[in-house]
Amino acid sequence: MKTATHLEKSNIPFFHSIRFRLLLWFTAILMLVLIFFSAFVYYNQKRDIERDSLERAAIRLSGLQEDLRASLPQENGQGILPEHILDEREVLALIDSRGQIFASYGNFPEGDIVQAATQAMQNRSGHEESYEDFASWIDKNSNYRFVVKPVLGKAGETSLAVLGSPLDPNGQLNGLLTSLLLGNLFTLAIALGGGYWLADRSLRPVQAITQTARHISETDLSRRINLESKDEFGELANTFDSMLSRLQISFERQRQFVANASHELRTPLTIVNLETSRALAARRSAQEYERALRVIHSENDFMSHLVNDLLTLARMDNGQVTLKKVPLDLSDVAVDAIERLTPLASRNNVKLAIGDLPEARILGERQSLLQMVSNLIENAIKYTDGDDKKVCVEVRLVDGCAWIRVSDNGPGIAPQHLPHLFDRFYRADPARARVMDNDTDPNPDTPSGSGLGLSIIQWIAQAHGGEVLVESTLGSGSKFEVRFGAL
Repeated sequence: MKTATHLEKSNIPFFHSIRFRLLLWFTAILMLVLIFFSAFVYYNQKRDIERDSLERAAIRLSGLQEDLRASLPQENGQGILPEHILDEREVLALIDSRGQIFASYGNFPEGDIVQAATQAMQNRSGHEESYEDFASWIDKNSNYRFVVKPVLGKAGETSLAVLGSPLDPNGQLNGLLTSLLLGNLFTLAIALGGGYWLADRSLRPVQAITQTARHISETDLSRRINLESKDEFGELANTFDSMLSRLQISFERQRQFVANASHELRTPLTIVNLETSRALAARRSAQEYERALRVIHSENDFMSHLVNDLLTLARMDNGQVTLKKVPLDLSDVAVDAIERLTPLASRNNVKLAIGDLPEARILGERQSLLQMVSNLIENAIKYTDGDDKKVCVEVRLVDGCAWIRVSDNGPGIAPQHLPHLFDRFYRADPARARVMDNDTDPNPDTPSGSGLGLSIIQWIAQAHGGEVLVESTLGSGSKFEVRFGAL
């Protein structure tokens, strides 16, 4: 078998190909996964940093408590806040009971720090970020964490201490965001390259199937994919190969059928042409004209029978024959066929014997079954030989099986021919074929056939759920038996 050794480039534009759509969907899904994963990581890191900043600021403010008491207002009403106790990025403010800032350090962000601190203290009992007796909030404009705590002075007065420190002093969130962004871009770049390679590799079997189908023609159906794979593409390729095998067999049968039909029609047409040319070449006697007309009539009957058989098989093959099955008696069908063919048997000096014909009811179409039985009897009459030519027809009903048997006492069929009897145009005896001899006149009474009768018989039997059996011995005749399921 021929197989494709390389793959041709597809004519489909890349942006219209399945490869591009697979790559696009793969990248889009991966991008969504990366976005959700990055958002999850960033949110959790931000939450941890905010929690750490609260704990750090609260501990820091607790550690400054003694220094803050010393910084509360003295008799002159002013507070002194030593700068050495704070880091340069920290801010600190002291608010008295009247809501006035009496000491501060560092550059506070814009906004009312007193109001923010007071509101935070009021809401600290139900606030999710409360820490012991502290209250806190985050200023989003400055990205600072503020904590506020009451401070009791030496004279018994209470003030509020507000400490602010950077929420993310080391820039971890910005670094994480940059890392996630670069990592996602790098991952998407790798995914694009890997996805393209994977899509291209996965779709190679489809390219192989496409290329094989492109090079297939009616005259060359021998190409096969032969894809050695256990996946779905392997199953598709095997199915495609099986379809090609069936098509190849079908086309070969069709070519053989046409060749045989042409051969069968050529012989009678040649005979008709010779007879008419001979009759017109010179004046003939009435007996010679009569003989030529008999030959032409015989050949016309043969061609009509052949054409009818061809049309019947064509309709059967195309599913145009619909059988309307009804309960009927197989013996009644046999009787009708015998009555129709009795004159033919008499004309050929054949004794048409009738065996047992019990009632054998089956489900079938009467007209097609009548054609089947008639073909069996006609075939037996045609090929019965000897001085005592005899054809026997009988029907039996055994073990729920109804069968009809047609037997003859002809020369029989050699064993090597039995498997091919139902092939179209097949003849077990080549001498029975219609042969045109230029030196002798054709004999219209010579038994001949189209080689299609048994094919029609088999089709009708199988359409009724039956089977055809053949028994034959050289010199002892043949038996054709058709079995059906009885009602």
